[in-house]
Amino acid sequence: MTDARKHAPAAQRNRAPILDVLRSRLPESGTVLEIASGTGEHVVHFARALPRLTFRPSDPDPENRASIAAWIAAENLTNVKAPIDLDACAPKWPVATADAILCANMIHIAPWRAAEGLIAGAARTLFPGGILHLYGPFMRDGRHTAPSNADFDASLKVRNPEWGVRDLDAVAALAGRAGFGAPDIVAQPANNLSVFFRLG
Repeated sequence: MTDARKHAPAAQRNRAPILDVLRSRLPESGTVLEIASGTGEHVVHFARALPRLTFRPSDPDPENRASIAAWIAAENLTNVKAPIDLDACAPKWPVATADAILCANMIHIAPWRAAEGLIAGAARTLFPGGILHLYGPFMRDGRHTAPSNADFDASLKVRNPEWGVRDLDAVAALAGRAGFGAPDIVAQPANNLSVFFRLG
């Protein structure tokens, strides 16, 4: 039988630092929706460590959803729902409500409209006081925070001119217009950031 699990070296490296900051900011119980779950390695790591939360992974790619389902089965986790097909840009998501939303390494590997859709969808889906967490590289004040991020940004734009490392000020302004408060910013390894926005 073929193992559908995918492996992302970056997910293996960054899942522990991300979990460290999620522990103090996620609610003790409730539903956590993950957008663009990718391989599924993040969600199973978080679910194993936070058993009182229910995680709902999602991804628009069927191969990724197969990988997520395979990881859930392999880890024998009961607090992770089956992955759903969710496009962040869609005007309506197949999830009514969530207590928190996680999204790692998506908005720079997608057109800007994906960030717009993510934040609009999060504002529709989260309860008041709910948390939206973004993880990845960001520019600050219009400048890259490290030469490696500048190189990464250039490589993304070669692959697709609509992709690129986003300026945190632009993301925060977008979130503010959707009803989120100012960002809570935590530095992470390899020049990445965890950014938390609270609704309302």
